[in-house]
Amino acid sequence: MKYQDEPEKDSTTPSIVPIEYKAFFEDIKNRIREANYSALKAVNSELISLYQDIGMRIVETQEQKGWGKFVVETLAADLQKEFPGTQGYSSSNIWRMRTFYLMYKDDVKLAPLVREIGWTHNVLIMEKCKDATEREFYVRYTKRFGLTKRVLVHHIETKTYEQYLLNQTNFDKTVPVSVQQHAHLAVKDEYSFDFLGLSEEYTEKELETGLMNNMRKFLIEMGGYFSFVGNQYRLEVGGEDFFIDLLLYHRKLKCLVVIELKSGKFKPEYTGQINFYLSVLNDTMKLEDENPAIGIILCKEKNRVVAEYALKDMQQPIGVSTYRFTDVLTEELKKYLPTGEEMMRGMEGWE
Repeated sequence: MKYQDEPEKDSTTPSIVPIEYKAFFEDIKNRIREANYSALKAVNSELISLYQDIGMRIVETQEQKGWGKFVVETLAADLQKEFPGTQGYSSSNIWRMRTFYLMYKDDVKLAPLVREIGWTHNVLIMEKCKDATEREFYVRYTKRFGLTKRVLVHHIETKTYEQYLLNQTNFDKTVPVSVQQHAHLAVKDEYSFDFLGLSEEYTEKELETGLMNNMRKFLIEMGGYFSFVGNQYRLEVGGEDFFIDLLLYHRKLKCLVVIELKSGKFKPEYTGQINFYLSVLNDTMKLEDENPAIGIILCKEKNRVVAEYALKDMQQPIGVSTYRFTDVLTEELKKYLPTGEEMMRGMEGWE
């Protein structure tokens, strides 16, 4: 069967060039994916709006008519009968809609943002976060990095919120203003390597090998936008060889990231070592459109005052972090957390 607009084939019709067709196909495929993603975002936004509206109507009706909790149970049963096979109308989920509406109804900043992440993500944040500032952090963090439900759970359980608030870097003085926010989000104060299963006594080589064998989990713990470049990455300087423990690349910052692993306590001289690596990378590997490399010193423990002085006059962007094999935020660290107002100011501009 020949369609009306289909051209006649003859000997003069040019043949399809495979490489040109591949590019054409990729273009069409990407456009379809973009459209599908836009449609999914629109559907999600409408769903969240619907749930907020249902929550609002329940609250207002209870206030006006004095109805108790029985209205939610009755509504859930009737909705399930009316829309058989449609998920989301269980009594527990309708209670969540009511709580969701009350939680965000007066929050002019977050009310629009919660429509841009999934309902399951919203439920997790709503039920697992203890205050408004923490909820705002995870809503914005989920939107910014496109977290899956499982990865979001991981970040909440390993206290990513607290760890980003505590981080010790010199980025305010050494990183371009245009990327400072992303740079601060690239470094936690403490990382959880509970997936390694190392004994109490281990070498730096064993730590590196463990991270290499669990690279996917390591990159998830590091946060968003990191890619692996190499380990024991060789630099030749003046005829001598030097080796970087781990070299990553941060796609959002568009820069190389040097990771130096230490099995003991932080020492000020470590900043000199990583400063040297950063200088060499910037001179020999940095591309014209990339930002200067940053360094992260990962130690088993650190004295925060010593780390602060070690970073104070460094001209290269460096962060000093620790790692742990459990998921507990110590009382010692909690006293360094900023206030809610300070955190709100720090999140200004997050989209």
